Amino acid sequence: MSGLPQNSNKTPKKSKFNLYWIYAIIIIFLLGYQLTNFNSTVKEISLTSQSFKELLTSGDIKKIVIVNDDNAEIYLKESALEKEKYKDLGKSKVSFNNSQPQFKMSIPGKVYFQEQIDKTVHELPADKAINVEYVKRGSFLDFFFSGIFPFLIIIGIWFFIMRSMGNSMGKAGGQIFNIGKSKASLYEKDNNQVAITFDDVAGLDEAKEEVKEVVDFLKNPKKYTALGGSIPKGLLLVGSPGTGKTLLAKAVAGEAKVPFFSLSGSDFVEMFVGVGASRVRDLFKTAREKAPCIIFIDEIDAIGRARGKNMIQSNDERENTLNQMLVEMDGFGGDTGVIILAATNRPDVLDPALLRPGRFDRQISIDKPDQKGREQIFKVHLKKLKLDPEVRPEKLASLTPGFAGAEIANVCNEAALIAARKNKSVVQIDDFNNAIDRVIGGLEKKNKIISPQEKEIIAYHEAGHAICGWYLEHADPLLKVTIIPRGEAALGYAQYLPKEQYLYRTEQLYDMMCMTLGGRVAEDIVFNKISTGAQNDLQRITNMAYGMVTVYGMNEKIGNISFYNPNNENSFTKPYSEATGREIDEEVRKIIQKAYDKTKEVLTERREQLEIIAQALLKKEVLFKSDLEELIGHRLYESEHPNPELTPS
Repeated sequence: MSGLPQNSNKTPKKSKFNLYWIYAIIIIFLLGYQLTNFNSTVKEISLTSQSFKELLTSGDIKKIVIVNDDNAEIYLKESALEKEKYKDLGKSKVSFNNSQPQFKMSIPGKVYFQEQIDKTVHELPADKAINVEYVKRGSFLDFFFSGIFPFLIIIGIWFFIMRSMGNSMGKAGGQIFNIGKSKASLYEKDNNQVAITFDDVAGLDEAKEEVKEVVDFLKNPKKYTALGGSIPKGLLLVGSPGTGKTLLAKAVAGEAKVPFFSLSGSDFVEMFVGVGASRVRDLFKTAREKAPCIIFIDEIDAIGRARGKNMIQSNDERENTLNQMLVEMDGFGGDTGVIILAATNRPDVLDPALLRPGRFDRQISIDKPDQKGREQIFKVHLKKLKLDPEVRPEKLASLTPGFAGAEIANVCNEAALIAARKNKSVVQIDDFNNAIDRVIGGLEKKNKIISPQEKEIIAYHEAGHAICGWYLEHADPLLKVTIIPRGEAALGYAQYLPKEQYLYRTEQLYDMMCMTLGGRVAEDIVFNKISTGAQNDLQRITNMAYGMVTVYGMNEKIGNISFYNPNNENSFTKPYSEATGREIDEEVRKIIQKAYDKTKEVLTERREQLEIIAQALLKKEVLFKSDLEELIGHRLYESEHPNPELTPS
């Protein structure tokens, strides 16, 4: 084998048509035309010269051709070309069959030239007579631009289009001929295209353990197959938007060191029939060739929706794509080393055939992080920031309850931008407070004009929320209350610190409703009038009350019945009669009225504290927990909420 040349193992490249060939053909054509019209034996003579006069009287001229009244071409007789004095011109007869002139001259004037010719020819005998012809002859440029050039343009455009199509043959979906090719992006193990690892994923310890097992299987398959086990064929990441599903998939790509195909569910969808199924086939065919490998499909609900539930919204092309996906997934052997990773935030709409064992064997739930998880996520995102020593991840974690990973990343970025806007050298805790407000309430509306009467209503409204949250046992502790307008509709808001819990009792839900109604009740008590500012509050308590009656079975009259069916959310029919519906509406009104009465009782008893908080808001616009402690004393039920308040006033 050593005797073979170095390139013997390479597949020879096929020669392709090059556009420069067209240029070469044009040049050869032009040169050939010029050579055809070029004759070194053609002599230039003058009209007044003695040579021309002798030539006229010699009787050797066959004809004179006047071209465009500008030039004269003189053709000699064939017998004259045999003479010694024309021996050099005789070559033209041999080369061009006497089709080229032997002499040429420029005509200074048509009339003068005609007079000279007529004068000389008139005196000649009949055997020496000269035939004079007048012709109109176009130039080569005229012929080129009128006949050849448009044809060359058409050929050039055609070759340019074909060449563009040829260059895109390696790009999936680049041209119409590749529309059935997969659009998946391939990340190879050797080029380190993905720099994200499991160390960059924080707050998802349980989910990381699940996917680490998959990565370990791809690296050490014998460890699992030796015991007779087989790795799951598919893993479905389920979670709310921003919780880190795609980030976890990127970490798998960075850790696995195997080919990683990444694409979105919408990449399969196309307006042409059969394209989606063709792309699925091409994707899995390529994956089998690259095995062991991982296929990641983000937002798989774009093609994985349940079939046949709604005939009005049915889509044959999408269902064909899903059918092909089911066939390809079920056709895998246990030892192929091809694993499918998918992500969605709508698992309830997926087809049951997609979720059965043998396809997506495992569903990994990725929830919003708790306080410990938020602290870990903050540690990751704070590494690249220049921080004030007072900024600590545990502080920020306690200030961001319910935040997902993407929102935490946004808070860190917003805090850095705010600090830079203020020309600070480090990012301080105040910048993070402003960033949290920005994420929760939207952009601060400094230029929004609010009348003193409206500002007073907003202050008492927010003070009502704050008082209820301060004195109700099961209400969430207050973090901050403000009357600074933010976003499109928020004229003020109160931020609370919810407990990390998953089960709620009836009394807890009642206290949460009372806290939400605090703003409307405060307006009623102070002004004996109500405003439209409680719109969002009323929506929340209405949904909460209906949930207590129809979902959680927390009503004595309706009983321990749940009418909730996730599969019929968009149905026009209700799973109960009209009589039961009227009873549900009546019980919901009773629950809301009971919460309203309790809220009014609390605020009437604490009317003095309500006044203090409202006036402080009108003066300072923003009050933190420490401010409320100075104004109305410590909260009575602080032991119920172990999370410390770390926001500075």
